[in-house]
Amino acid sequence: MPPDSVALRQLLAATGGGPFPDFVADFAHTPGTKVVFGPGTVQRCGVFARSLGAKRALIVTDRGIAGSGHLDRVVESLAAAGVEWSAFVGVEENPSTDTVDACLASAQQNQADLFIGLGGGSSMDTAKGCNFLLTNGGRMSDYHGSGKATRPMLPLIAIPTTSGTGSECQSYALISDAVTHAKMACGDKKAAARIAILDPDLTLTQPLRVSRVTGIDALSHALESAVCRKRSDISQAYSRAAFALLSQNYLAVLKEPEQPHARAAMLVGAALAGTAIENAMLGAAHSAANPLTAHFGLVHGEAVGLMLPHVMRLNLSDPAASQIYETLAAPLGLRAEQLPGWLEQLLEQAGLPTRLPPGLLTPENLPQLAREAASQWTAQFNPAAVDAAAFAQLYAAAAQIPGNSR
Repeated sequence: MPPDSVALRQLLAATGGGPFPDFVADFAHTPGTKVVFGPGTVQRCGVFARSLGAKRALIVTDRGIAGSGHLDRVVESLAAAGVEWSAFVGVEENPSTDTVDACLASAQQNQADLFIGLGGGSSMDTAKGCNFLLTNGGRMSDYHGSGKATRPMLPLIAIPTTSGTGSECQSYALISDAVTHAKMACGDKKAAARIAILDPDLTLTQPLRVSRVTGIDALSHALESAVCRKRSDISQAYSRAAFALLSQNYLAVLKEPEQPHARAAMLVGAALAGTAIENAMLGAAHSAANPLTAHFGLVHGEAVGLMLPHVMRLNLSDPAASQIYETLAAPLGLRAEQLPGWLEQLLEQAGLPTRLPPGLLTPENLPQLAREAASQWTAQFNPAAVDAAAFAQLYAAAAQIPGNSR
């Protein structure tokens, strides 16, 4: 049994939410990704790069990560292994097609034969997006959807420094159109990381604000993937394990940011939730959040978090989804119908908003937001059917507009 699996099994056993199938600790259903877990594992990056045949690695990251010292750790490991490197540090939150194009220019100039995505989901998404264009040509819109890359892609090593998106265990890149701001999910099994390094030491430098929003994002992934229409026994095992880890350790990280067990649990929980998404899908909370981010600049984790309780209340009308919520809620000593309220309390304790800012919704913009939410890809996988009218009600509930019944 690999050492990583032993450590992961111990982490899962400590939640009290098991037993979980063996494949959960092995990450057996990630798309060809080897998951390496443990403090200090980032130091093995150079060895892994060499094992993938790399000669010139492009590290894709942002200025904050570069300034934290994490980039130096990766560079030292690559240099020790004899792998040349260059760095693109222009990653932005919610990366756009412009960000990917700038990364592409760096990859071409430096003749990269390996990508290393270092940072949050934005870094990994930018690396994946650049990989599409470098190896297959065209524009990002050409890969909107699934399986549209016809040529092989370069290997990717994913090194998350936040516990949020789980992008290290997914084959999709989420890229915004620089003109329309619409988010495009571009997926292909070839885009998935060959190796994901889960080193909890890298998450210790997260600002508290980042820990708040990325943790809620990870929780939303566990809750939405658990009930979505594409769920399966396999995806639900990952969702349940992710929720157990995340729900028990989220506030612990905020209270004691340097607590190593809680940091490790959040990092693994986010990766498990990402694996659940890869084997299932998301739902209406993400569909509702994307227009809020595109039009008003709301941080993705905050937008998803404040919309999710209202979506969950709608989903309670679906008997199967209600039963799944019941299973998730039981270890917390709750019933299914109490889970949305529990989430709202969690948001309040974390200092995150539980309603949309006053005046954000207007009679003029609400119909457009609702239409855009209904057109999002993930909306069709929500267990309770949602259309523009349903999203208008969900937005009204999140804004606490008087007279809204939901």
